[in-house]
Order: sequence, then C-alpha cells, then structure tokens
Amino acid sequence: MRVFVTGATGFIGSAVVPELIGAGHEVVGLARSDDGAAALRAAGAKVHRGGLDDPGDLARAADAADGVVHLAFRHDFTDFHAAGATDLRVVEAIGAALAGSGRPFVVTSGSAIAPVGRLATEEDAAAAGTHRTASEEATLALAELGVRTSLVRLAPSVHGRGDHGFVPLLIRIAREKGVAAHIGDGANRWPGVHRFDAARLYRLALESAPAGSRLHGTDEEGVPFRDIAGVIGRHLGVPVSSVPAQRAEEHFGFLGRFAGIDNPTSSALTRELLGWEPREPGLLADLDEGHYFED
Repeated sequence: MRVFVTGATGFIGSAVVPELIGAGHEVVGLARSDDGAAALRAAGAKVHRGGLDDPGDLARAADAADGVVHLAFRHDFTDFHAAGATDLRVVEAIGAALAGSGRPFVVTSGSAIAPVGRLATEEDAAAAGTHRTASEEATLALAELGVRTSLVRLAPSVHGRGDHGFVPLLIRIAREKGVAAHIGDGANRWPGVHRFDAARLYRLALESAPAGSRLHGTDEEGVPFRDIAGVIGRHLGVPVSSVPAQRAEEHFGFLGRFAGIDNPTSSALTRELLGWEPREPGLLADLDEGHYFED
C-alpha cells in the first residue's frame, strides 16, 4: 500500500514509518520542517510538506494514498478542546476524501478518554465531553460511509528510548523538587505500551482491522503510579512521597490532572482480533534500563 502518515516524525510515528516500510508498504510522511523531511527521507519514506492547519491539503494527500495513519495531534495542554477541534477537522477532511473507497483510515485516540476507575475495554465508547470524543465519534461514523476506519487508543505512557512525554516530565519534576511523588496512596493505575509494540499495532490495524474497530494500544493493563514513582526515586536517589489530591497541580503542574487518573485498560479484544502480541519491555523494566535518566 501507499500509506499517508501524519505525525510521521514524532516519537510514535518514527517507529510506525519503518514498521510499515519493513512490511513492504510505501510511506508518504507529513513533515512541517526541513529536519523532519530529512529524517523521513533517511528512513526511506517520501515527504509531504504541510501541517494540521490545512485540512484540505491533508485530504488531497489522503486521496492519493491507499490508506492513512493519522498520528499527529496538537498537544496544547493549555487548551485541550481547541486541539481536539483541530483534530476533528482533520479527521473529517481525510474521511471525506476516503469516503466510498473502502480504504483504511487508522486514527489515534487515548485510553484515558474511556471510562475511568474500572477496567476499560474496546467495547466502551468514549466518555462524553473529552477532547477526543468528537474525533472518535466521527471516525466510527465514517465506517458507514465506506471507509475502513479503526481507532487506536494509546496508553498515556507510550514509552521507549527517545520518549519526551509524561514519564520524562515526571522525572524532571522529581529532579527539580527533590522528591518522586504520587497522589494519595498512589494506587491509581496507568496502562503502558512500548513504542515498537504500538507501531506493530498500527500496521496490523492498517492491514486488517474491520471497519469501525476500537483498538487498545496497551500492553500492561495498569501500572500503579506509586510503582512508577518508586523506580524514579530509586534511580534519582530521592525520596518517594505522597502529595494530597488538592495539591496535585501545585506539585505536578498541568500533569496533575493526569497523575491521579485511574485508567486500567484491557487490550484482550484487540489481541484476539488482530493477533497483536506485545513483546517489548514493560514500563517499569524500561525505566530500569536507565536510558530515561541519562543526562
């Protein structure tokens, strides 16, 4: 397939691109910068210059492809809903370009928008009012318009060498404050998945996921947050301590709204449907390899 990939130069996209090329697909990656374009060419992909602010241009790129993997998202933590609105416009534009074609369209979402506080499964619809809800609903509706859509809900911690997401931020906060903290008793759970395992899931979804599929990109169903804090504290040589919920944002900044989330998430149906079997290290084992703590 000729596959158009948004977010192709990001942490996950840079694993998805070689995964697709290694399976014999031709990749056209979206790049905003000269450096991004050079990285894509070095990986063996073709380049489409552009960004999320021009959905019409992305639709034209999608129309020229046999399938689309949509990974790009504007991670604006000061205005989640504006970021979600941008994402919805992109999903709708690409979906309209693919309508009636039966071509695959794999869209990224997150496990944290499924119901929290209990084990979430692929059968759960997105909770109302989250920044990804409208994009999820639009993606699934496209299945009725002749697009082989699938949603990949990623764990809040997609980990691996080169990570620049939540876990490195937790490490930076622990360094700055001299304590590796968790909220309350720290029993709340974060699911996790290694970026290479996530990349394989995107390939399998592109190749064979049925239209309208919800897929969960989670290897571990839920790692207790206190265990994450414990590994960080041990590697940094700082104490591990509890922060009251009312002080979460004071300690963690914007991450305070995520640090206390209890989001155990099953991927059992995804594994059964696609034969996906994660094989990379889990989150705590990855942290213990030490690369997260290299200066």
